Amino acid sequence: MSSIDNLKRTDAGGVVPMRLVASLAAAFILCVLLISFRPFQPESTAIAGSGGDLVNQLGFGALGGISILAMLVLANPRILIALVSPMWIVMFGFLVLSTFVAVDPGAAQRAVVFTLIGVLCMIAVLALPRDADGFSLALVIAASAVLALSYAGLVLVPDLAKHTASEIEAEHAGLWRGIFSHKNIAGPVMAAFSFAGIYLIRRGWRRIGAILLVLALWFVAHTGSKTSTALVPMVIFLVMFPGLFGFRILAALLIGTALVGFFFFTIGSMFFPATHDLLVQMGADATFTGRSSIWQFALEKLAATPWRGYGFESFWEAPVVRQAENPSYYLDWDVRGIVHAHNGYLDIAIAMGFPAMICAVIVLILLPLFDYARCLRKRENVFMADFFIMCLTFSLMNAFLESFFFRRADPVWLLVVMACFGLRMTARIPIASRA
Repeated sequence: MSSIDNLKRTDAGGVVPMRLVASLAAAFILCVLLISFRPFQPESTAIAGSGGDLVNQLGFGALGGISILAMLVLANPRILIALVSPMWIVMFGFLVLSTFVAVDPGAAQRAVVFTLIGVLCMIAVLALPRDADGFSLALVIAASAVLALSYAGLVLVPDLAKHTASEIEAEHAGLWRGIFSHKNIAGPVMAAFSFAGIYLIRRGWRRIGAILLVLALWFVAHTGSKTSTALVPMVIFLVMFPGLFGFRILAALLIGTALVGFFFFTIGSMFFPATHDLLVQMGADATFTGRSSIWQFALEKLAATPWRGYGFESFWEAPVVRQAENPSYYLDWDVRGIVHAHNGYLDIAIAMGFPAMICAVIVLILLPLFDYARCLRKRENVFMADFFIMCLTFSLMNAFLESFFFRRADPVWLLVVMACFGLRMTARIPIASRA
């Protein structure tokens, strides 16, 4: 997002303003990332990630190339330099190292490549727009495309846009998932669109912002995800209420405190009996729909190799899980058929070890909160930072019950990337506005 002077010089020579070209390029990349090359594909038949077949390999490889080329031609180098983060480089170092201990090192290395492509594409989405209006346009186009396709799918292909009784999780029958493979992906993405609606309304794009807000919240309500439905108003309050009075540091502290609380009252309840007992006394499901069994099994196996883990995207397909004796005599679930731990932080430790998990906490939680507190005191920076921190806070809380960190082209993970680097940008670069 370059300065207004640069905009005038760039746009003067062409029939189509370069500002518009850059915004449309960002919108195209964001649309492809969120919609994917295989929309309306149920999780039971979906190929995990973006590298599972030739269509995804070629498609996301080409999208990565387009993103790099677009940044070279259209992006402001100052923004690209500002977005470079040493800790993210260290984090990807852990990812690469973890592939050498994976069950299939070649497959794990391809997965890391696609994860890196997804990060580069999201950086392009942030770096290409020349001002806040350009970013808003890209956001509107992408959100409108996803919402339009998802609602159209409910009418035209309801068996694909909704969960059905014929799937493995028959209890989800009738719940909305739209173009996504599962309601647990649709819910967070639609929650992010509701935050985008608030961002647009605050910027003065009231009509389209209100439409996105209503449509996204209505969709979230019909995904049947109690977590998403409860988290949306909580996140809005945590960010907006202190922000109205300019207490950004207080908002960051409240978010950090809330995340600590989520730890203690989810997976932390396995380490601290007092919190488990409190959950039971409150009448809450202390097993979190059976997740505690998965966490117990994973923690027992992690104790054998806490420093390096089992390799990127390897543990749940490894012999240590697949060939384990039936643990149903002491666990609620037979963990041999699941694909992740239903806790993103635990999955990082399982894949790469505790040192990598500490690094992940720094790049995904601590640095973004510091960037949010240090956001430049400019109107567009403040509005954009509030949008990014709402998306990130929702995802970080949701990650205590779901797993999506570093999962190649998972839309929820890509929104986390956008939020982390977006907060880094708003703390370092003045965001221009045509108004």
